[in-house]
Amino acid sequence: MLPNQKLPVMNRFFVPAVILAIVFGITIAWIDSSPNWDDTGISVFMVLVAAFVCGYLAGQKPWLIALLVSAWIPLLSIFTSHNYGSFLALIPGVIGAYAGHLVRKGFSGS
Repeated sequence: MLPNQKLPVMNRFFVPAVILAIVFGITIAWIDSSPNWDDTGISVFMVLVAAFVCGYLAGQKPWLIALLVSAWIPLLSIFTSHNYGSFLALIPGVIGAYAGHLVRKGFSGS
């Protein structure tokens, strides 16, 4: 970094949003992997909403928020049942995180 460059200012909600994204992601993966749970639509909706909320709160790095919310489902599914199709859970995470990020940018004007 050059001496006259400033470090980017971190949003005060970024760290809590990251922690919340991890908690949401692990909780959704745990619910999704329950033996009696067989409702993919609700799991997708939960990932989408959780990523949206965390992406809105974080205000930056929506790709990180998307991974922290939605990567737990494929990780758990691959290790327990070798289901590689669960990588599709990353899609609603990316959509939700970027939508939250864009809504926040639209409200702040920057």
